[in-house]
Amino acid sequence: MRISTNSIYQTGTNRLMDLQNDLSKLNEQISSGKKVRTPADDPVAAARILELTNSQNLNDTYAATRNVAKTSLETYETNMTSITNVILDAQSSLVAAGNGAYNDQQRLNIASELQGRLDSLIGLANTKDAQGNYMYAGHKTSTVPFVLNTVTGDMDYQGDSSKRALQVDVQRQMPVTYTGNELFQANGNDLFATLKDMVALLKTPITDATTQKTFSDGLASTITKVQGVLDQVLNVRADLGSKLNEVDTLDVTGSDMDLQYTSSISKLQDLDYTEALSDLSKRSTILEAAQKSYVQTSQLSLFAFI
Repeated sequence: MRISTNSIYQTGTNRLMDLQNDLSKLNEQISSGKKVRTPADDPVAAARILELTNSQNLNDTYAATRNVAKTSLETYETNMTSITNVILDAQSSLVAAGNGAYNDQQRLNIASELQGRLDSLIGLANTKDAQGNYMYAGHKTSTVPFVLNTVTGDMDYQGDSSKRALQVDVQRQMPVTYTGNELFQANGNDLFATLKDMVALLKTPITDATTQKTFSDGLASTITKVQGVLDQVLNVRADLGSKLNEVDTLDVTGSDMDLQYTSSISKLQDLDYTEALSDLSKRSTILEAAQKSYVQTSQLSLFAFI
């Protein structure tokens, strides 16, 4: 008759199974390099890892959105640089037109130059971006922003005043588009109408003091209005540059946060191989000793003591 009871056998068996499970779990951790693979491994750590991972994914989403914002702003910056240069060229033509020694033909030549500047500006105002959307039409991106009014001869704005905004950070929604009316028709200065009228004035012969005064007054008014539009364009470009700087700053902050998230997740999740291998050796020794002990215990009977 054996002196061991079923309870003793079961306890020994359970102990061996626990040790084998621990060893198997440790081997899986070493194989994956992760000490927390499932919530069962460490519920508290797993919950924190999930929270940090979600925050990191959101941070990555903001980074991607900032990239879109930066591309949009840089496209406007390139376009507005061209607009600025054309307006400066137009101003040079206007200054030249004020030369009192010029005759009608010379003013006619300047009118031709100014018409070319006007056509260039209209083309820039009706530019499409890389996605085929009209840049200065507001939310009406499939509508040509400026269209010739065949009755008045002016360029009518067909877009709206809405701007597309992107969530570039958790607390920052940034407008990343600009509209044609804010750029070319700001503060009562309609650039296209102003230049059109000036072209017409340059084509009108100066025959007496009255036509001379009309020309001089019109030229002075045009120079003032064009300068007003240029000031507005430069103000918009300053706003644009400020936004690009802000995006760069947010990118730096976002990169720092990403490193912090990665570091925190690693501390919670990644395995210390030196510690794990040492623990593996220790647990293997314990399991081997337990197996030997179990074998010896299970062989005990009363006959062994007679």
